[in-house]
Amino acid sequence: MAVVTIRQMLDSGVHFGHQTQRWNPKVKRFILTERSGIHIIDLQQSLAHIDSAYEFVRETVARGGTILFVGTKKQAQESIASEAGRVGQPYVNQRWLGGLLTNFQTVLGRLERMKELEQVDFEDTTKGFTKKELLMKRRELEKLHKSLGGIRNLTKTPSAIWVVDAKREHLAMSEAAKLGIPVVAILDTNADPDEIQFPIPGNDDAIRSVGLLTRVIADAVAEGLVIRHDKPAAAGNVSAVEPLADWERELLG
Repeated sequence: MAVVTIRQMLDSGVHFGHQTQRWNPKVKRFILTERSGIHIIDLQQSLAHIDSAYEFVRETVARGGTILFVGTKKQAQESIASEAGRVGQPYVNQRWLGGLLTNFQTVLGRLERMKELEQVDFEDTTKGFTKKELLMKRRELEKLHKSLGGIRNLTKTPSAIWVVDAKREHLAMSEAAKLGIPVVAILDTNADPDEIQFPIPGNDDAIRSVGLLTRVIADAVAEGLVIRHDKPAAAGNVSAVEPLADWERELLG
């Protein structure tokens, strides 16, 4: 059974690209036609690329990997948070924090600081902090939650990243490239396919399109978790998968 259908993609507007003057010539092979000054994406090719991306994500997670979901534009924020949360994966749906991948040890330090502040009782002034100090700490925690809340359980750099709007998320793309982290992303008609290891030709501006494709990637993660759970590696295998975390066991019931 197909993970998604042409009808679902049509209904979600996955086939609508950008205005013809805003295109990247490298995506020519993914364009079916032009209508009213808008490039129309070939959904048959989208379907084939979805299958490849789905298989990659599923197998990556089955082997113990983690997928970082990235999408900071308004159209993506809700689906990125909800779908990543549904399958227990880290996500960034606010501003990308420079160095999140390339300076990960520093990020780990900020995560520790966030968790430390979460233990503070901001209503209790008997522990040596003044009201002003507690207010400053509360504001610091709010900022940390906004920038790092989605990656609170990330303990190492991800195995791959899922990106909505490759042009907008160029910092994330650049950091992933420097570290050799594979990128799975929506390839709209203004983007460069050479920067994406697993491109999915599609519309990265419409909420329904973004939601549909992000759900497909999350479904691949979920299937990978099931495989990881059902097929533990043989004893003594040096490439054994990591054991399931508590939250993963909860997802699997």
